[in-house]
Amino acid sequence: MTNSDTRTAAAGWSVADSAALYSLDRWGEPYFSVNGRGHISVQPQGERGGSLDLFDLVQGLQGRNLGLPLLIRFDDILDDRMERLHAAFERAIAQYGYSGRYQGVFPVKCNQQRHVVEELVARGRRWHFGLEAGSKAELLIALSLIDDPEALLICNGYKDQRYIETAILARRLGRQPVVVIEQADEVERIINATKSLGSAPFIGIRAKLSSRSTGRWGSSVGDKAKFGLSVPDLLATVESLRQADLLGDLRLLHFHIGSQINDIAVLKDALQEAGQIYVELTKLGAPMGYLDVGGGLGIDYDGSRTATAASTNYSLQNYANDVVATVRECCEPHAVALPTLVSESGRAIASHFSVLVFDVLGSSTVPGAIPAIHSDEPLTVRNLRDTLNGINNQNSDEFSESSRLQEAWNDAIKFKDDALAAFRLGYLSLSQRAMAEQLTWACAQAIVAQLPRNGPVPEDLRSLRAALAGTYYANLSIFRSAPDTWAIEQLFPVLPLQRLDEEPSQLGHFADLTCDSDGKLARFIGNGQAKPLLELHELRPGEPYLIGMFLGGAYQEVMGNLHNLFGSTNAVHIRLAPGGGYQVEHVVRGDTNADVLRAMEHNPDLLLERLRLASEAAISNGNLKISDAQRLMDHLETSLRQTTYLQG
Repeated sequence: MTNSDTRTAAAGWSVADSAALYSLDRWGEPYFSVNGRGHISVQPQGERGGSLDLFDLVQGLQGRNLGLPLLIRFDDILDDRMERLHAAFERAIAQYGYSGRYQGVFPVKCNQQRHVVEELVARGRRWHFGLEAGSKAELLIALSLIDDPEALLICNGYKDQRYIETAILARRLGRQPVVVIEQADEVERIINATKSLGSAPFIGIRAKLSSRSTGRWGSSVGDKAKFGLSVPDLLATVESLRQADLLGDLRLLHFHIGSQINDIAVLKDALQEAGQIYVELTKLGAPMGYLDVGGGLGIDYDGSRTATAASTNYSLQNYANDVVATVRECCEPHAVALPTLVSESGRAIASHFSVLVFDVLGSSTVPGAIPAIHSDEPLTVRNLRDTLNGINNQNSDEFSESSRLQEAWNDAIKFKDDALAAFRLGYLSLSQRAMAEQLTWACAQAIVAQLPRNGPVPEDLRSLRAALAGTYYANLSIFRSAPDTWAIEQLFPVLPLQRLDEEPSQLGHFADLTCDSDGKLARFIGNGQAKPLLELHELRPGEPYLIGMFLGGAYQEVMGNLHNLFGSTNAVHIRLAPGGGYQVEHVVRGDTNADVLRAMEHNPDLLLERLRLASEAAISNGNLKISDAQRLMDHLETSLRQTTYLQG
């Protein structure tokens, strides 16, 4: 790099330092980096060229009346993720001489947004890329979009008679629906539907493996798994299908060992077990042909490349190699034809392609300003002032020892406690108590400024940095746009979009717009483990401070809720333009206040009418001017048309 390595003269800080600080140089590859202006740069096609300045892009979108918070979807990244997934399997198939092929499907539950699913189907046509449906509504989406007779439609989830019959009839439309038996009682419904319609679907069986998984979803597999057939149930199902003359339609074996598999060894064990079950099913007379390894292909959220919840200890190529090699090792000794390999890799495909951008509305910090000296200060306040002066005036070489700093902090805490006790007894006024608190925090700030960067630091002093951290107020709803951060403590990369050529001087976390104490972002990636605070910059008056949350394209949009009636954000689809720059493919407006009110069965028109009548009564009583009543109604009508987020 050239500009990227240039250090700012004032701070001695480089954009490379920011990339390392936020681990951007690890989790961001190959799509996100820092440019020479200190802004986040997006390379939607990876190493193949073309980049966008994300900060400039947001400003350009705001000029199109797209307010923050804003979800930016990079369709080129979605395309690139599919390309990389298929290329990895193609390389593995060539390397291991695998005579079968790979054919992926996207689980619709991962992101059901229309433009997203349409993009996947359209761009995946060259690989006969299909979809996986886990409900009747998702089945309807998939049936309406897939028109490639070679693309698979994997039908998972609970299935009633209508679901099964719909899948059977769809086969007559030229589709390839595979009804996966996940519960023992589904067998009878499939048999009855087949008799009623005179035709059968392609049938799959989901095996409940004994192999254990790890990570957050480790308990979702094994004997207590929600879905899947045990080996005895699996054998009973095969016999029932044989008796119903449907064994010839059993074409697929499916298994799933949890989302975000972090340890490749877990996958290898599961593949060996599933491979042997596949072989045995062919020996029982089923034609088979497809082995669906389910989802679980993880992504490296924190860039640590470890077997932790927010990372993986394997690469995409490593994953494909193990799937191909293990299945081949299971089948070839038994002269079983190698199956078409299927995966349901939703997280690995969709996570990278969207970035949630929100603005910071303001911040609050501890009251550390030093109060002016008063002639009548009580002893406790004078003691705190003397302690602060002692910290600031000591020779730096003499006073930098942690033990001396610890002694000063112990004194400050004792004097603050004395001031609080005196206030409770009525000996201190409220303003004098405030002075004591301000001086205590000033002592803390002075101590933190002198803590050694290297070497041991007492626990009490280490916690001071966190105690001094600020709260940055974010214009978003965690429950709507990042529900997994609250529900399962999922880590996502979060960092500023600009000023990355400046060293951040503050520590802080984010509080959202909801009146809920859980509405906050307070877990951030850092050196392979979560940290409670993020390095941030001081806000500048009149200057926007934009924050991006990355790798959230999977599940966050579809699992959000309407807590405090904050609805969906504005969303925009961006694609690189052939001649440079970008083009806006689709704009999806966020929920308005009227939309979320209707969702809760409130009638916006009735609401306005009630308030109009109330304002007329207030005018009649002389409590409200006509001009003010009109202004009130204008505000209400405008608010109903606006999004649910703050707009200045």
